[in-house]
Order: sequence, then structure tokens, then C-alpha cells
Amino acid sequence: MIRGVSEVRLVGENIEPGVFKYSDAMRLAEEQEVDLVEISPNASPPVCKLMDYGKFIYEQKKRDKQLKAKSTQIVVKEIRFGPQTDEHDYEFKRKNAEKFLKEGAKLKAFVFFKGRSIIYKEQGQILLLRLATDLEEYGKVEAMPVLEGKRMIMFIAPKKKSK
Repeated sequence: MIRGVSEVRLVGENIEPGVFKYSDAMRLAEEQEVDLVEISPNASPPVCKLMDYGKFIYEQKKRDKQLKAKSTQIVVKEIRFGPQTDEHDYEFKRKNAEKFLKEGAKLKAFVFFKGRSIIYKEQGQILLLRLATDLEEYGKVEAMPVLEGKRMIMFIAPKKKSK
């Protein structure tokens, strides 16, 4: 509802744009069986449009739903190693990481240092770099191994699928 105005600038389909009295604009809207919608209330006189407001809201919701469907959700999968992970465990986790990257998920690989095992920082870094080279054809390293507290973390993003 538009209040406190005597004149409005009218725009819309099937109408000659111009300044109309508020009562005339309402009459035109009723004749065309549409709504009088205020577009720019701060203009002098306020700008109004003749349109089917319910249809407009419906189409906007439909458009938003389509955009939401097209957007992709980024999933981050984690793989945890110890600084002295043996060969079999490494291969098992590497295969899982490969599967995650093929599915299109980001990979967060980290080495967790317990207690005094922090003295093996180099081994943890070597392990993560080895993982990065093994997964080179499936993903690219987003962030090189970085030590954060008791964790050394590295991110690997999946390579884009060629269509």
C-alpha cells in the first residue's frame, strides 16, 4: 500500500509511462487486473509499476531454486596419518584419498603428532608430500604442508573433469 502521495510515476507493460494521480493509477491497475507495486519509494514522485505481484514472487522463487540446484556443495574429506605410518596403512589411505578426489571432494590430509612424536616433523612432511605426488593425476595441492599445533595439514583439491 502506497501512502501519503498524491501522484506516482507509472511504468509497466501496456501503459504509457508518465506521472498519474494515485487514484488514476489504482483504477488502471484494477482495469488490467494487476497490482500497483512501488519500485522506488525515494523518488519524487515515487515510481510504481503495474504488474502481477504474485506471479513475480513465484517466478523469483523458481529462479532462486534453479540457481541453488546449479550450485555445487563442496565436501571436505579428511585423512589422518601418524608420523610413522607403515606402508600398508599408507596405501589403504592413499586409495581412499584417490576415491574421494574422483568423487569431487576436497581432501584434507594431516599428520597428527602425539606427545613427543613432534620430533618427527620431517617424516610427517615427507609423508604428506609423498601423498601429494601419488595423487597428482587426481588432484592438485591447494596448500603445502603447514604445522598447526600438533597437526601438519595439507589440502588437495580435485582436478576439474573434462567434458
